[in-house]
Amino acid sequence: MAMHKVILMVLLAILQPIFSGCGERAAGNKIEASAPTVTAKELTPEEQFAETKKKADAGDAKAQNILGLMYYEGQFVSQDYTEALKWLNLAAQQGDAEAQFYIGVMYDTGKGVYRDYAEAVKWFRLAAQQGHRSAQFHLGVIYKSGQGVPQDNVRAHLWFNLSAVSGYALAIKLRDEVAAKMTNTEIAEAQKMAKDCQANKFIGCD
Repeated sequence: MAMHKVILMVLLAILQPIFSGCGERAAGNKIEASAPTVTAKELTPEEQFAETKKKADAGDAKAQNILGLMYYEGQFVSQDYTEALKWLNLAAQQGDAEAQFYIGVMYDTGKGVYRDYAEAVKWFRLAAQQGHRSAQFHLGVIYKSGQGVPQDNVRAHLWFNLSAVSGYALAIKLRDEVAAKMTNTEIAEAQKMAKDCQANKFIGCD
């Protein structure tokens, strides 16, 4: 199963209790059960889409992101990259890192838009600045290959390293591949940049 399908299903699982009225309400930092308690009804695909659309129309960024991924994947609705980009962009403008990442993917792959590596870099960077490890990984790939940016092993190592620290296993492999082509001085520079980047909460990393 593709990564974006897995993420979509996880996001839907998170929103399922919200959609179905799970019988709980927030009370300060605690969750209290509402009365009477009603067993949650599992929503049909049509109902999940309708509820997601309703929340997205109301401006909920997470729902807008999920709706965008539904259109991107053709999940519960006909695949439509134009609609996908529309909803992802609405979520991204509210700072949703996942939506920013997937807009980057669309420009990187040319799905629904003209392929534009520079535009992909812009969106990947916005997501990476929020600690999105897949976006950090993709920036590493882009700097490694020199697509959309000048080829730069130091910056490739930087972004692979940050993604690896967040638990992205493939980033470790590619970081080590890049390191094998670098001098000790370049590796030390990349490591310092990664440390400074973390200290600055991923802002102004490169």
